[in-house]
Amino acid sequence: MLELAAFLDLPRFPDITGSCFLHPDMLCIKYLMEANLPDELHNWTCRVVKKICIGEVDFLTLVPGNKSTRKVKYDVLAAAVIVVVLKLLFLLDDHYEWLLSEFAEERNKNNKEGGPYFEFKKWYKVIKCSLDVEQKKLDEERAKYLWRCEKPLFYSAKKKSKVLKRRRMVVNLQNQFGKLSGSVQPAEKPNPSSFQLSWYEENTDGSCFHGHSLKGILQEKCGLLTAMNPDYWLCTVKLCTEKLCGHLAHYREVDFPQSYHFVLRLFSFLLRIQPSYIHDEVCVIEHKLFNKKLCKKPKYKTTLRK
Repeated sequence: MLELAAFLDLPRFPDITGSCFLHPDMLCIKYLMEANLPDELHNWTCRVVKKICIGEVDFLTLVPGNKSTRKVKYDVLAAAVIVVVLKLLFLLDDHYEWLLSEFAEERNKNNKEGGPYFEFKKWYKVIKCSLDVEQKKLDEERAKYLWRCEKPLFYSAKKKSKVLKRRRMVVNLQNQFGKLSGSVQPAEKPNPSSFQLSWYEENTDGSCFHGHSLKGILQEKCGLLTAMNPDYWLCTVKLCTEKLCGHLAHYREVDFPQSYHFVLRLFSFLLRIQPSYIHDEVCVIEHKLFNKKLCKKPKYKTTLRK
C-alpha cells in the first residue's frame, strides 16, 4: 500500500487529529471498553501518548514517499499503549499484580461508599472464561465455514437457469437436514459490530469492571497520581533491526510472565494477529518512555591506555 501510494505520487493524507477515530486516545477508549478494563485507565493512556508524542498529527498522518515516516499500525499502537499502562500500574510479573488484587479485595470488604476497587484477579477470571468461550466459537465457525461465494457463478446465459435451480435444491436440502439434526439456522445475518466482547454495567453478576476505581493502587505525589510500585521491567533492552529479522523484538511465551502473555493474548484475539506484533509495539513504546535512562552517556570521556 505504501509503495503504491508513493508510485501514484499521492499527496499527504488527511490529518489524523484528536477527534479522528484512528487517534490513539480514541482507539484506547474502544479497546479499554472491549477488554473490560476500568475507565480511569484512559487518563493513563492519554498521559503515555502525550509523553512519547505518538498523538501528534505529523506522526500519525501518512505522507507517501517519505521514507522517514514510520508505518503506523493504529489499532496495534493503541493496544500496546494499554499493555504498557498495565505494566506501569500492575507490573505484570506474576507476583505484584496478585498482591495488589489481594489488597483491593480486602479494601472492598470494608468499602461501603463509592465504587469498588479494581481487582486484577477477578478481572482475569472473567476475561479468561469469556475469551475461552469466544475462541471456541471462532474455531467452530472456521471449521464449519463453507469456502464458496454466496451468489452462484455461471459462465453463460444458457447455464444460468440450471445453476440457479441446482443452487436452490442444495439450499433446500441443507435446510431440511438442519431441521432434522436439530441445528438452528440463523434467519438473517447479525448486524456488523466493531465490538467482539460486550460488557454492561447493568449486569448484577459483577462481570463489568468499567466503573471500578484504581485508588487502591495509586498514591498522590506532588499533586499527581502515581503508581505505588516504582519498579518496571523492560521487555527488551535493545531493539533489533526490523529489516534484518522482520521484528523489532523477539517474543517467546516461556521468556515472559504469564500475566503479560495473557494480556497480549487478549488483544491479539481482538485484533486477529499474532502476539509478537503487539509485543514489538510495546517494546518501541517502552524505549520511547525510558530512552533517557537507557541511553545515558557517561559524564567523563573514556580513553584507551596505550
